[in-house]
Amino acid sequence: MKKILATILAVAMLATTFVGCGGAPTGEETGSKNPDASTDGGQPVEAADINACIGPEPETLDPALNKSVDGACYAIHAFEGIYKFNNENESVLGQAEKVNVSEDGLTWDITLRDDIKWSDGKDVTVDDFIFSWQRAASPETASDYANLFDVIEGGADVYQGKADPSTLGVTKVDDRNMQIKLAAPCPYFDKLLAFPVYYPVRKDVVEGNDGWTQDAATFIGNGPMMLKEWKHKESITYVKNPHYYDADKVTNSAINFILLEDDNAKMAAYDNGELDYVFQLPIDEIDALKQRPEFGTINEIGTYYLAFQTEKKPFDDPRVRKALSLAIDRNYIVETVSKQGEIPATAIVAAKVSENDKSFRENGGDYYSIMPEDYEKNVAEAKQLLAEAGYPDGQGFPTFEYTTNTATLHLGIAEALQNMWKENLGIECKIAQQEWNVFLATRPAGTFEVARDGWIADYDDPLTFLEIFKSDNGNNDCHWKNADFDKLIDQAKAEPDAEKRFALLHEAEDVWAENMPGAPIFYYADTFLKRDTLNGYWDSPLGYKFFMYCTKA
Repeated sequence: MKKILATILAVAMLATTFVGCGGAPTGEETGSKNPDASTDGGQPVEAADINACIGPEPETLDPALNKSVDGACYAIHAFEGIYKFNNENESVLGQAEKVNVSEDGLTWDITLRDDIKWSDGKDVTVDDFIFSWQRAASPETASDYANLFDVIEGGADVYQGKADPSTLGVTKVDDRNMQIKLAAPCPYFDKLLAFPVYYPVRKDVVEGNDGWTQDAATFIGNGPMMLKEWKHKESITYVKNPHYYDADKVTNSAINFILLEDDNAKMAAYDNGELDYVFQLPIDEIDALKQRPEFGTINEIGTYYLAFQTEKKPFDDPRVRKALSLAIDRNYIVETVSKQGEIPATAIVAAKVSENDKSFRENGGDYYSIMPEDYEKNVAEAKQLLAEAGYPDGQGFPTFEYTTNTATLHLGIAEALQNMWKENLGIECKIAQQEWNVFLATRPAGTFEVARDGWIADYDDPLTFLEIFKSDNGNNDCHWKNADFDKLIDQAKAEPDAEKRFALLHEAEDVWAENMPGAPIFYYADTFLKRDTLNGYWDSPLGYKFFMYCTKA
């Protein structure tokens, strides 16, 4: 492992000089296959290490505080909720033995398994779940996902700071049984119970120890794997949790999540045989990489969009926001820049989101045309809107900054947008690139003008895309406030009738599109390379990547 990391770090430093010069795969295996090798925490090192790169240094490993897709992937390996996802991407019982739901959908009676334990061997109890949910919903924790508890009775008042967390509608019956009262029927509540913010953490571990995730000795989880080591900006290493109820099915391999942001460094490490899996590939090599047998695509339920900082001029004007959006040639971006199989976006709710027996997008329609023959008409409308806003032909429009992180995909898109806005509207923007963790902090802080953004669905429902733009939502990077929109979201969350609920959500999306706080670019597809020696891997349209049951030949 030390040798691998040293080589990868060396490659990372050289990557910007030797772009695209990685050698062919060596086929060498890494890690120990010696059956007599030493053990670590009861974990026999009997299988070759699995080395995967799914992203750079995460901001946190606390499931209540995580707000990134790669962070959620780390969470699903070390923690588990009432429900979990199987390899068919269905929510199935995880820590629960039994769940009974009342006929009106408002009361959920949950019985925990009698064999669930923390990674240090202590029992997982109802108290752990109740503590964790109260903690995550509390404003003091400052979770960007605290609003997801407003589906539970009293949850809205808790996360808005109007009530004590103890008033959250969850009641302990005994150590293995609890009852949840919902504020309204929630068709996706089982999916929420499989989502990281609903994972349990232990009170005696996290209270008074803000650094509990930083040390393997205090990083106590209840999932299939446990933290062995976190070398910051280098790697996160997980090994099997011997106390997990299904431990016999969990890999005997250590999983080394190698932390790299530079796409060319990732590719060089893969081509040198130092990675078994690499996620998000250099866009200038996509055409060639598609020809390789280990190339794969994840068709996610997600939307790549631009966030306008709506509290800053001139982006406080909906006409300006619409103009910048209409001037974007989305077909050019997906066909010439990204080339990963994305679909040009015509709305904020992604194409694959369900609505009864159809899709929400099919029922809701498109808000603008992305047909190539209509692009000139879109640009003409954009110019007219910009003139109405006081900037005819871009005159007087201030030079602004477009902020993105450093992956090659995002830089390529930024440069394309820069050219489109200059050529079509006569306005100038500068590109500012930031490291991943800096970038994650920039958007919620509002210290930007226009920024690349994106949302992968937390669950298969249009609300997951729309609710993030509510005034009080922690993921409202656009800092947009609209009372009519907020009211429609609240009404939809309280509406028990499915058809009426979807109608309210369509109406909310209409308000969103009329104001355009963000500019949808495309519906996500992501790419990866995986060696054929790595078996048992699967991924999810919700962005999860599962390595805990992998074997390496």
